[in-house]
Amino acid sequence: MSIKTLVNAAGAAAMAVFLATAAHSAATAAEVDGVWAMSNGKVTVAVNDCGGNLCGKIIGLKEPISKIDGKPKVDRENPDPSLRKRPLIGLTILLGMKPAGEGTWKGAIYNPDDGKTYSATVKYEGSSMKVKGCVAGVFCKTNKFVRAD
Repeated sequence: MSIKTLVNAAGAAAMAVFLATAAHSAATAAEVDGVWAMSNGKVTVAVNDCGGNLCGKIIGLKEPISKIDGKPKVDRENPDPSLRKRPLIGLTILLGMKPAGEGTWKGAIYNPDDGKTYSATVKYEGSSMKVKGCVAGVFCKTNKFVRAD
């Protein structure tokens, strides 16, 4: 077998592995597409495949009306004063979630309760999804979401 044949075979094998991995990541991201409710019912999120990454935005709240002013809840804890009037419903909270292994994505999550963004991991487990947000990689909190669609 010539060097050229070996190089071509190695390139074809590498391409096959890449395509299989990309197809698997996309299929897994597509499986996560849908509506997910936090197990305590506090928030409902629409999760979508955004080119192999995950996107997620709030589409429902258990208590959508503010007790403070009787109006729909807004992003009042945001550190940027110009963003404090944007509605929570429709707010993107899963940010830059890139594939990080089978059924796992890593990126960030925005928490409108305190106006902070945390490093995050999403792990898909069939009918449930675990979202773990961490501060400095040490202090973490995990919330379980269940499929709602």
